[in-house]
Amino acid sequence: MLNQFSRTELLLGKEGMERLTRARVAVFGIGGVGGYTVEALARSGVGTLDIIDDDKICLTNLNRQIYALRSTIGRYKVEVAKERILDINPEAIVHTYQTFYLPETAEQFDFTAYDYVVDAIDTVTGKLQLAEQAYRCGTPIISAMGAGNKLDAAGFMVADIYETEVCPLAKVMRRELKKRGIPHLKVVYSKEKPIAPEEDMTIGCKTNCICPPGTTRKCTQRRQVPGSSAFVPPVVGLIMAGEVVKDLIADI
Repeated sequence: MLNQFSRTELLLGKEGMERLTRARVAVFGIGGVGGYTVEALARSGVGTLDIIDDDKICLTNLNRQIYALRSTIGRYKVEVAKERILDINPEAIVHTYQTFYLPETAEQFDFTAYDYVVDAIDTVTGKLQLAEQAYRCGTPIISAMGAGNKLDAAGFMVADIYETEVCPLAKVMRRELKKRGIPHLKVVYSKEKPIAPEEDMTIGCKTNCICPPGTTRKCTQRRQVPGSSAFVPPVVGLIMAGEVVKDLIADI
């Protein structure tokens, strides 16, 4: 029967689509990278999505985040995302968590319930905890490395964390994962050297923070606010979504 996923079924087949319908995927962080991952997974027919993010949409998100519009500024990202997912696929099941994932909040999530986990958060402690929790539960995971301060969207690739080079975030992750005895982690990364963002005090969030009221982690509290573009974070997010879909149907 013709439906919104008919074109995808031409490529994946009926069994592939049924596999995606039954799948439950958790996406941690739904900003510039994770938002596009969620979008692609919803449009691919993934039946159950858990979306985790504590941020509200800010004016400075409009340059790269799919849920950021003038009309959505000040709303929680997970709320806007759920509405959009259900508008794409009314039969989808969407679990929202208005939470910032850290070791302190990790116990809220049962990784054995997930078929796949997507790490699109930007804190090292959180990323390490996600990798460790997924490894302990035997749950597949893919992690985004540094996408900020980069302009070469074509330079991103999929690799194991221990095969990465150049990326500063990947370097830290390699060292810390090795200490924890985690032997592998699928990541999306780039060898492009990060560009040093301009320190323009007239447009910098550090001195002109406009985060909506109630925002927990304001820009003024961040060590550095990275530069970003409209095309790099989405590419990373879409690459990760593609890997999730391919892995979920790999043995068909």
